[in-house]
Amino acid sequence: MTGLSGAGKSTLSQMVGPALRERGCKIEVLDGDVIRTNLSKGLGFSRDDRNTNIRRIGFVSNLLARNGVWVLVAAISPYRAIRQDVRENVVRDGAKFVEVFITCPLDVLEERDPKGLYKKARSGKLTGFTGISDPYEEPTTPEIIIHSNKETPEESARQILNYLYSLGL
Repeated sequence: MTGLSGAGKSTLSQMVGPALRERGCKIEVLDGDVIRTNLSKGLGFSRDDRNTNIRRIGFVSNLLARNGVWVLVAAISPYRAIRQDVRENVVRDGAKFVEVFITCPLDVLEERDPKGLYKKARSGKLTGFTGISDPYEEPTTPEIIIHSNKETPEESARQILNYLYSLGL
């Protein structure tokens, strides 16, 4: 799941994960904030560091997937090229890769601002913030597009689950 901060990536993965577990799937959720605290501690927010973070997430996801574990990733992942690299690696190793783009207008995200990050970015206290002073490259062909400002989290989770079920997953 990719999208700007506050779009709903973590919320949706926390809803989709348990629904898949109820169907007997082995599931791991890799949340961007948790990964940055543990696996990618010490990385900054330069383009190279962000790409390194996503490569690490992709590597761990691929290891899990090769061993029969479904992986839900909730990370901003702002750059198309690294998302494509991760996709190619996962697919090459025989797993499925489903890109879920969670989109929401910036003004709505700034209104939500659960962590106060947009306010800090607008005031100049936080630099290199994705969507404000650093780019976010929207996916060009995601398998699923969620409009988190137009549907409830339950509706969005159902859309993701229905897509996965339609693939036979």
